[in-house]
Amino acid sequence: MESLDYLLPLVWFAILALFLFMYVMLDGFDLGVGILSLTSSTEERRGILMTSLSNVWDANATWLILMGGSLFGAFPLAYATILSSLYIPIMIMVIGLVFRTVAFEFRENSDNKFFWNVAFGVGSLVATIGQGFALAGVIEGIHVDETGHFIGSTWDWFNWRSIIIALTLIQGYVLIGSCYLIMKTSDTLQETHYKTAKLASITTLLGAIAITTVTPIFSIFARNRLFEEPFIYIFSAIPIIGLGLVILLFISLNKKQERTPFILTILIFLLTFVGLALVVFPYIIPPSITIYQAAASPSSLVFMLIFIGFLIPIMLFYNVYNYFVFRGKVTAE
Repeated sequence: MESLDYLLPLVWFAILALFLFMYVMLDGFDLGVGILSLTSSTEERRGILMTSLSNVWDANATWLILMGGSLFGAFPLAYATILSSLYIPIMIMVIGLVFRTVAFEFRENSDNKFFWNVAFGVGSLVATIGQGFALAGVIEGIHVDETGHFIGSTWDWFNWRSIIIALTLIQGYVLIGSCYLIMKTSDTLQETHYKTAKLASITTLLGAIAITTVTPIFSIFARNRLFEEPFIYIFSAIPIIGLGLVILLFISLNKKQERTPFILTILIFLLTFVGLALVVFPYIIPPSITIYQAAASPSSLVFMLIFIGFLIPIMLFYNVYNYFVFRGKVTAE
């Protein structure tokens, strides 16, 4: 029974990490395309961008719902505390997602598409900003009492470092959105997104360097973890691998390859995600509450695991099948 108490929170931490990564990867390029739609010079170009998402964005956003529901069931203390401490950035994200969703549907049936075009692009931008501030709040740490309840300020998440993280996330989403559009478009529109991908890769790299440099200086929790053995060797390797992937990304963009930039960008996101998970683990509410302190009862975790265990392969199969069916380029016709 003791081994089960130890194993179940680990399994659920891994499941939540999977859900979060799938959401960031899939809905990340959705949001990136939405932000890029604000720069489209013609309605025809904007229509191509919107059409490239029309058959996949619903499934992409499902991972966020799964993550929220799983966090509530598996780690109810973390769910309550994180929502209390990051209420404002989470509401910013939700409002942006609502605007984006409504605009996507209404635009198709509107004679005057200008308002809905702007609402879709701004909604994508606002949702990304909310996610960036929420991420910054977790990295900075959440102030809790000995029982794990939030005792900090409403604005703990907002500072100049959180602004850097939010801006870097915007650039990261623009990067993966540009690489997605390289696969889905052709001719002059494709050339445009080769350029936006190059620019976004530079700005994302600069933002990542700034975050990597600043975080250990201002966060005692992150500093202790980064310089603790054996993590110091892992965290020393991650920036080197990341720089190598960025160089390969630039080479693939210069060679005008279509699929490789998107794959390399996913690997960059995955590397960043692994580094963040290693910094946080085993805490679910950094820097005080571990997954074992916040976990629900073993019976609840087992009961949920039975259903989630069936759902995960179904979701993965549906996503793969969806992208297979709607593969290929989108043209004006």
